[in-house]
Amino acid sequence: MRFDVITLFPELFAPLLTAGITRRAYESGLVEVCLHNPRDFAQGNYRRVDDRPFGGGPGMVMMAEPLEATLLHIRAQRSDQAPVVLFSPIGSTLKHEGVEAWSQSSGAILLCGRYEGIDQRFIDRYVDQQISLGDFILSGGEIAAMALLDAVARLQPGVLTDAQSHHQDSFNSALDGLLDCPHYTRPEVWSGAPVPDVLLSGHHARIEAWRRQQRLELTANHRPDILEQARSKGLITKADERLLQAKN
Repeated sequence: MRFDVITLFPELFAPLLTAGITRRAYESGLVEVCLHNPRDFAQGNYRRVDDRPFGGGPGMVMMAEPLEATLLHIRAQRSDQAPVVLFSPIGSTLKHEGVEAWSQSSGAILLCGRYEGIDQRFIDRYVDQQISLGDFILSGGEIAAMALLDAVARLQPGVLTDAQSHHQDSFNSALDGLLDCPHYTRPEVWSGAPVPDVLLSGHHARIEAWRRQQRLELTANHRPDILEQARSKGLITKADERLLQAKN
């Protein structure tokens, strides 16, 4: 798959593409990332990419012409009609189901806004989908783009050391969308706090039952909305409900 990223700051992506486990996805070509700076496609001696907003107000607005030239350059390089994705406060919140869908796609063109935003005429003409990370504002779309790329990369075959690791992640369908359970490692007693006995028992059925109970309780306490979603899909069994009732 290929992701083309339109950004005024391509240098921000260097650590993402060269460090950490997910770099395997980029180095192997499982996820190809191409960076494009609109300044390279802007006209004039100053290669201007932004201007003051009509109607007044603070800040600057990214201009449509350089963005269009950048997009047409990318379109000429790609053989598909990849969707153009803008990271924006009005977008749908990115969730695990969305990441899974992107991880099985052929990629997209990711548009990273800056300043006060992007000329709305470009958005109306070219943007196919808008995505948000949540109800807060970033300085630009680069961090959001990196979040999507990282989440997609770790789902690719061979990227994680243990191929089953992501199946135990919070929100994964393998866990019925619940939050993951707590995890422990050596030493068995740290600062007076021991590891739960069941995890040292070697009894796999008991361990899995404990983990299920922990996932249910954590989700009920911290993300009851997710628990209700699982209930509506018929993923919470009568045994699960008894575990929740017993804890209450």
